[in-house]
Amino acid sequence: MMKNRFLLLVVGVGLAIAGDAVAQVHTAYVDWLLNPAPFKAQIEFDAKKHELTLHNGLTSRTLRLVPNVATIDYRSLVTGEQMLRATEPEARVMLDGTEYAIGGLEGQSIQNYLMADQIDDLRADPSAYRFAAWEEEPMSARFMWKKRPQWLSRDLPWPAPGKTVVLHFVSPGPANLPKIDVHYAIYDGIPLIEKWVTIHNTSDKPVRVNKLVSEVLKVCESESSTEPNVNIEPSNLYVESDYAFLAMNGKSANKQAVKWLTDPTYHTQVSYDLQGICRLEVAPEFGPDTDVAPGGTMVSVRAFELFRDGTDRERRGLEQRQMYRVIAPWSQENPVMSYLISDKPATIRKVVDQAAEVGVELVNLSFGSGMNMESRDLSYEATYKEVADYAKSKGIVIGAYSLLASRGAGTSADDCQGPGNRVRFGVMPCLASKWGQDYLSQIRSFLTNTGFGQFENDGSYPGDTCAAKDHPAHHGLDDSQWVQFHAMADLYQWCRGKGVYLTVPDWYFLNGSSKTAMGYRETDWSLPRAEQEIIERQNVYDGTWEKTNSMGWMFVPLTQYHGGGAAATIEPLCDHLDHYEARLSDLFGAGVQACYRGPRIYDTDTTKALVARWIAFYKLHREVLDADIVHLRRPDGRDWDGFLHVNPRGKEKGLAFFYNPLNEDIERQIRVPLYYTGLSGNARAAINGENPAAIELDRSETAAIAVKIPAHKRTWVLFTAVTNF
Repeated sequence: MMKNRFLLLVVGVGLAIAGDAVAQVHTAYVDWLLNPAPFKAQIEFDAKKHELTLHNGLTSRTLRLVPNVATIDYRSLVTGEQMLRATEPEARVMLDGTEYAIGGLEGQSIQNYLMADQIDDLRADPSAYRFAAWEEEPMSARFMWKKRPQWLSRDLPWPAPGKTVVLHFVSPGPANLPKIDVHYAIYDGIPLIEKWVTIHNTSDKPVRVNKLVSEVLKVCESESSTEPNVNIEPSNLYVESDYAFLAMNGKSANKQAVKWLTDPTYHTQVSYDLQGICRLEVAPEFGPDTDVAPGGTMVSVRAFELFRDGTDRERRGLEQRQMYRVIAPWSQENPVMSYLISDKPATIRKVVDQAAEVGVELVNLSFGSGMNMESRDLSYEATYKEVADYAKSKGIVIGAYSLLASRGAGTSADDCQGPGNRVRFGVMPCLASKWGQDYLSQIRSFLTNTGFGQFENDGSYPGDTCAAKDHPAHHGLDDSQWVQFHAMADLYQWCRGKGVYLTVPDWYFLNGSSKTAMGYRETDWSLPRAEQEIIERQNVYDGTWEKTNSMGWMFVPLTQYHGGGAAATIEPLCDHLDHYEARLSDLFGAGVQACYRGPRIYDTDTTKALVARWIAFYKLHREVLDADIVHLRRPDGRDWDGFLHVNPRGKEKGLAFFYNPLNEDIERQIRVPLYYTGLSGNARAAINGENPAAIELDRSETAAIAVKIPAHKRTWVLFTAVTNF
């Protein structure tokens, strides 16, 4: 990895709007992943050219405002890559059955590229919504977030700093049509632009929004192919939306609203069948087909558009993971967890005492515990409020589990149903039915009345549709997904405002969730213990390309799970200390928290000391362990495996973990790429934290480290700057 491959950024002199592009004056090179501070968001208006540009030294988007609004330039300022090949309206909407473009310029002769001298000849669509005015607005939080600073390795601002601009549009015809605003936000220190649309019904009658497309871009192909291509290169523009579900990874979850499409109007593309992927739309899968009341507003799906500056998988992952720290900072809360399979108050108190002794921060009353969050018995809630208060006195948060998807409502009439409906898990309560409304209200009530500080919603709303016409909160199939999704998201956002931590096996990060499953097969925990160890490390290695360490939970069943008998089971813990330590070191060494699920945290003083030691290790190095991961070697059982934590803004710049799956001790000289630690030239390395010694880094900021790794154990190396000693 050559340093200059990524050091393409210019800082210290600002930016100048010149001609049709954002010009840079080359004075110094800075990588924003190592130092984002110089890259401040700016809004520039060129009155002569009627152009509005959002830029931050990393990306820029330019809008021509006359004779109507259209994006005419969208590029990476790191690589110079132009994303735009042709103009489109800024958004599209269908109101009461009639479609309207929001802005847009027409008349481009070919759609392979847009040249600056062509822009003045473009014309407005007379039937489109017309641009009226623009103004800057302050950055605003999408919802409230009550932080738990003790679970964050560093403070993260909310909302993240940047600049917001809103463009106001008016109806091309009838005065009773809604007013429409298109919003753009550009963030400091990251090549990221957010976009969304707001509809304001200023009439005295409801208006039905049948369709609402918040982003439309005719993008350059990431790869041109004459024949159909199933292995197309991904675009350097990574797009995520806040309308995501039915997955535990971003690529799958964001297919619900982020659509990479063909363009049949693009006749000069290489694909003879006009099947090139060259158009982006961001819109809900169904509907929304929802009424906006007089005086009311509707907010569209939000698009978060991240310019990546290369094809290197590690760097792309680092960029995407940094995006979550900006737009979903609650996902970086990373409490040490224990999952209890009992709801007996006396047992809970005992485990709370154990948690306080070893450093566990959150105890969840897991599935199989008997806890019932749907109980409306006030004495039941009072009992668990006493438990939660006791835990709070010990510095421990109590949480609970609830099952939603893959179970029925009170009656089948309240389930998703009817012709054309879609249900993923066999049965799903409709959240817009009376039962669904009562369920969501009860979860709020239970959390409020008990003081529980964590909620695990198993089978969050997965995007199912419902064709029922007698459910109180939706009118039919077309609005059922929109209404149910927002009912779920509203609950999660309410939780974040109350400081309730969310673990959700789905991709609801942009609506308040902090964790989803890292990615594992539950039946693997029925394998013999030794086989579980390597698979666990594979799960972590594979699961942290897109997710930060804190965004994925792992699972450690202490009692028998899916069979396997004694050979698969960790309990009694004191009889399997080597394996228990392997699991603790696998996970705390990765900065990954797990659901250690069983009747207790430890059983003997020796077990207690082991658990306490690894939790103390994690907390001592929490800042670097919760920072980013660079992947070194995937576990395969043939040789060492491991990864490197990197934290260029911390005192501990890097922490590498190397695991040995073999039956004999090994000695290896491992080349450790330290570029993303921010270290340069030289550093200090301390094997297992002891005897720090000076090391030299080569031109690519890589160091060769000689390590001895005992059989079936691990060795870790801490990297710091020489000046720290």
